Amino acid sequence: MGLMGDRTRLLGTRRLVEAPGDGSDQEPQAFGSEAAGPGESADAGDPSTDAADLELETARRRAEESGDPAALSMLGALLLRRGDLDGAERHLRAATADGDRSAANNLGVLLHQRGYADEAASWWRVAAVAGSAAAAHALGRYHRERGDEPAAEYWLRQSAESGHALGAYALADLLEHRSDVGAERWFRSAAERGHREAAYRLARILDGRAPRRGTGPGGLAGLDGLDGLGDGPGGLGPSTGTRYASAGGVDTSVRDLRAAAAGRRDESAAGEAEQWYRQAAARGHRRAALHLGTLLEARGEIQEAGRWYLTSAKDGESRAACALGFLLRDAGDTESAAIWWRRAAQDGDGNAANALGALHADRGESQQAERWYRAALDAGDVNGAYNLALLCAEQGRTAQAEQWYRRAAYAGHQEAANALAVLLLQGGDSAGAEPWFSKAAEAGSVDAAFNLGILYAGRDEERSAFEWYERAAAAGHTDAALQVAMVLLRDGEDEEAERHLRVAVRGGSAEAAFRLGALLDRDDEAWEECEKWYGHAARQGHRRAQVRLGMLVAARGDVVEAAHWYRQAAEAGSRNGAFNLGLLLAREGSEPEAALWWARAAQAGHGRAALRLALLAARRGNLAEGQHWCARAVELGPAEVAERAARLRDALQQELSA
Repeated sequence: MGLMGDRTRLLGTRRLVEAPGDGSDQEPQAFGSEAAGPGESADAGDPSTDAADLELETARRRAEESGDPAALSMLGALLLRRGDLDGAERHLRAATADGDRSAANNLGVLLHQRGYADEAASWWRVAAVAGSAAAAHALGRYHRERGDEPAAEYWLRQSAESGHALGAYALADLLEHRSDVGAERWFRSAAERGHREAAYRLARILDGRAPRRGTGPGGLAGLDGLDGLGDGPGGLGPSTGTRYASAGGVDTSVRDLRAAAAGRRDESAAGEAEQWYRQAAARGHRRAALHLGTLLEARGEIQEAGRWYLTSAKDGESRAACALGFLLRDAGDTESAAIWWRRAAQDGDGNAANALGALHADRGESQQAERWYRAALDAGDVNGAYNLALLCAEQGRTAQAEQWYRRAAYAGHQEAANALAVLLLQGGDSAGAEPWFSKAAEAGSVDAAFNLGILYAGRDEERSAFEWYERAAAAGHTDAALQVAMVLLRDGEDEEAERHLRVAVRGGSAEAAFRLGALLDRDDEAWEECEKWYGHAARQGHRRAQVRLGMLVAARGDVVEAAHWYRQAAEAGSRNGAFNLGLLLAREGSEPEAALWWARAAQAGHGRAALRLALLAARRGNLAEGQHWCARAVELGPAEVAERAARLRDALQQELSA
């Protein structure tokens, strides 16, 4: 007969009573509180000491001398605890014949151990009718395992209402199986009587009820390790390094526990859940210790979190070992982290195997990394396939990368589907890429939604592109918000464009900061905020923002700062920056250096810089050089510059031929 929940042990007292409720992770639960449960030994402590022998001998003499049913019951229980089933049965039957309910319950336990479940149930019924809560619990369990839930509920409720912790727990378990809200009451009843599994399950109920901060509909982070789909604003830029996924592939992964804990608000349900986790963890419940650790880690109480992770990991909880590894890694102790990850991975934790793989990959140990990623995949963690694909892509093994991306994508991995689409698009297969982008985007990948926008924009399908950009922007994608803003600016919807630009700025976009500054530049009363956003973009290296900022500070007379920003832009390749720096230097009397910057600007295609050089050459009497720069200015434009340059060129030609 299958067993669940807590064990019960016999105690050498006048009446056999239950042990304190010490439910554990998926351990069997015994029938009855006055005897050991069916299907397990009645021996809770293997009493082999002289004191135990003396106790048994005393009970034997008392029973022989008095023939008292209570003495016979106690002697039978002691023999049952020592494994002497024949001797125990004789005394228990004698005691039950005289109406001892504890003996009837323990006789049921003995018969169940011998495989006579139906006869055991008949004795449990006798004891239960006589008021034994332990027997009612055992009888309820008996009926439940035979599928008779109404009878099971009746007897379990009898036991629970008599204050029996195991009965309350078993009743709660039955009710929760039916999704009955009454389960919480009985889990609480059992937990308050010290049942640790009930405390844990009550905490899980309360934890699930605790409100969490919304994280929006966004998916995972952007794809690293692959080139993007565009170059400038709106494109995914070149990769800056490969990032490996280390999340487990199931709901109860460490990643999920930590994310859930980080999203909780400190409200009553969460606070009470923590109290019950603490009670269960203090009694040795390893999963409660794991959940308590995640709560504490989310609050920043790292040391205590680490202690609970360690406690849980030592008790065999692989997810706690994995979480402990992450704490150690974050503290800079990668060697100790690897030890715990290896221990968890060897117990089948895919999350830990992925973490080990990432550790070896960071060290350049690709063979070891591949080994652990494969171990993660074997453990059922689809991130193993995704990480294998990233590893192969980093090594230039495109065919193998595509194979692993496909495997992960077919298993439902959003970012693998997005990465596969990028890979296909890079290979020129846009028709093959589009379905994978769509699949990933529909599954919630924000990057895939953005990439679909780029794909449609490249086909001039502006309506479809805008819809996908909007979808990604609504989920917090910075570049998508910028793209939406640019479309709105083009259509004259400045107010809505400003809102999207501010979203993109919060995401760190220098281009968005520049465009927000340019939008505010139209309003004379917003010059302070305008300068703020130009500065924000300029400090991130945005050349056009550096030029605009230089112009603003020059207008208020700060020549030094203006020169600084013009020089920053010029040295980064801005022809406008070089031209403006030349103008500033010329005004300050540094005409030779100004000529150098104008030459740099003219060579980069700046017509006005070429005209300035022509005028400078003419003043110096270098007519041939003047004609050269005039021709360059005519070529570069714009129109008014070309017209002036043409007149100057003709004048220089006349002077040369005079």
